[in-house]
Amino acid sequence: MFVDVAKIWVKAGNGGPGCVSFRREKYLPKGGPDGGDGGKGGDVYFLAVNDVDTLSDFMGKRRWQAQNGRPGEGANRHGSDGEDLTIKVPVGTLIYDEDHEDILLVDLACEDTKALICKGGLGGKGNSQFATPWNQAPRYAQSGRPGQERNIRLELKLIADVGLVGMPNAGKSTLISRCSKARPKIADYPFTTLEPVLGIVELSDYRRFVMADIPGLIEGAHNGQGLGHDFLRHIERTRLIVHLLDVSPIDGSDPVENYKKICEELRQYSSELGSKQEIVVVNKIDLDPDETSLKQIRKEIKKDILAISAATGQGIRELTEYLWHKIKPDGQEFQQ
Repeated sequence: MFVDVAKIWVKAGNGGPGCVSFRREKYLPKGGPDGGDGGKGGDVYFLAVNDVDTLSDFMGKRRWQAQNGRPGEGANRHGSDGEDLTIKVPVGTLIYDEDHEDILLVDLACEDTKALICKGGLGGKGNSQFATPWNQAPRYAQSGRPGQERNIRLELKLIADVGLVGMPNAGKSTLISRCSKARPKIADYPFTTLEPVLGIVELSDYRRFVMADIPGLIEGAHNGQGLGHDFLRHIERTRLIVHLLDVSPIDGSDPVENYKKICEELRQYSSELGSKQEIVVVNKIDLDPDETSLKQIRKEIKKDILAISAATGQGIRELTEYLWHKIKPDGQEFQQ
């Protein structure tokens, strides 16, 4: 199950208490205090990894806690520190603190990025630490300090070079299955894709880039209508948007009007999203043999427009090469 938002409680370990103890050996009736310090509580870290792709692990487990420090012991033995807790999350996870006005704590946008979210409490001092010439037998020790705790929200934004957007049934799933080994559900009705799908597009000379199929948007998506509201955030991570148009929509709608509606939804959701670099691609040109609809689209949308048929494969190679040179003009891998 694809899960891209989760709320959990995390807590670092408490520090162990210090020990009250006195040295007692034969012939040393006044050996003095020898209580050891308590151990430090374990910290809580979040680690971004590529082998985790959703936040589903947090749906069944809402509470995460590191190990407490062990108490100090006699003979000045220090309590062992609590073991740190490292929580693995997908690359692209944002961590928000819900206890402090939802501030962003960290953006784990790169693999192997590790962030300290909760710090373990310090161990308490044993009574040997409080001995002075005026107080040679202290009978008290410190308690360990509590570990930091937070209520946090995890939000996943997929990281891809190219994001596919468009009306439902525009052919995004067919296109990504043609370009990569991704196999999303494909059918002749809208909203067959219910969650984002990532695919790696491989070209000659060991070139590759990541393409994301974002579930179909509809008018009003930024207000929560349809599926787009849940997944618009994933488009924000992409370098380039491919706006896919159906040259002959099954509902009889106008492709140009559909294009304008989706553009408006992107602008309403985020000004940054509305200004992101965009490529317009007209799909299903096998259904427009005389190019009547295609010519009309090119006339009304004053942009460079590529024409393809994801079903037959026409224009796919030219499209992927074009996208490569747009997102990686210097031939280097894209670094988020």
